[in-house]
Amino acid sequence: MASVSRKVIHVDMDAFYASIEERKEPALKTKPLIVARDPRTTGGRGVVSTANYQARKFGVHSAMSAQKALELCPQAVFRFSGFDLYRSVSNQIHQIFYEFTDAVESVALDEAYLDVTHNKRHLTDPIQIARMIQTKIWQTTHLTCSVGVSYNKFLAKEASDYAKPVGITIIDQRDAVEFLKKLPIQKFRGVGKKTAPKLEALNIETGEDLLKWSQMDLMKHFGKFGYILYERARGIDHRPVEYQRIRKSIGKERTFGPEIDTAAEVDTQLRRIAQMVVKTMAAKKKHGKTLVLKIRYKDFSTFTKRITFADYIKNDATEYVTLASDLLAEMPDISTGVRLLGITITNLADLSYENISLNLFNGEARSNSRFN
Repeated sequence: MASVSRKVIHVDMDAFYASIEERKEPALKTKPLIVARDPRTTGGRGVVSTANYQARKFGVHSAMSAQKALELCPQAVFRFSGFDLYRSVSNQIHQIFYEFTDAVESVALDEAYLDVTHNKRHLTDPIQIARMIQTKIWQTTHLTCSVGVSYNKFLAKEASDYAKPVGITIIDQRDAVEFLKKLPIQKFRGVGKKTAPKLEALNIETGEDLLKWSQMDLMKHFGKFGYILYERARGIDHRPVEYQRIRKSIGKERTFGPEIDTAAEVDTQLRRIAQMVVKTMAAKKKHGKTLVLKIRYKDFSTFTKRITFADYIKNDATEYVTLASDLLAEMPDISTGVRLLGITITNLADLSYENISLNLFNGEARSNSRFN
């Protein structure tokens, strides 16, 4: 039987990027708004980050090509202020989460799980906490969110999606199975475009249909995911709110339109990217032993190369650019046009841990290995 002693909240910002653009330009609230670069100015390139609810009525959704979105909604307004702005607002929101609990699992810039079973306010009612968070986010950012409250992550996520926008939905133990019985199978988290038709072919169209199947039969058709489906239909999800995950890499990348094709332009962009990585590494108090360079060309061919050292790389933009430039020299010619550049540092450790390096050979014997 699932544990119902936990108190889990899922916060999902309402049309996050679009809401930030509407905050900047209030007149956009009455218009269909698509957050992407205007395909009429980019030669049809670009992907939709999100759209406001007016644009969604035309079938526009995130991850759709900007060109397709324009075809569906020719009257739409396109805006994209950049992820630096979106991240800064996200940081404000996450600081609010940490006022209530340190058990915060950030899923994306606009959503997170919070375990408030034991919280900083010493409150026993998770619904009260949900309302306080929703109110504080509005007072701080003038943005709205939808909140789900339940005893596990799966149900909290389903709850936050139930009454968007600006909703608070609670699913407790008594209501969980009845709630899930009515849920269309496509709404079950993890059921995607490939799995949904297979379920429907077995006449599984709702949670109630799913509940009739045995665990063994579901596993026979869907393998490990069949076991998950069996548990989800019964409101079971033992996954913890993962707030102490070890970060494996820190990186930044930039996409260019039009493409860049000169050494000077590439060098300038590498320096900008390196400075962003340095800033994040310093904020996270990390250093690493491996630098990865990523490059995507005009024809969308993508290459990565990396260099690994025995000691930690100095967290310095010039150092990163020097190493990235060395790797770039082993890549195909940039004159064909570069769409994307990225620098990532991996093999991370906390700055509190550092090897003592004895410079016996004036730096010439620094061990490194390179591989694709």
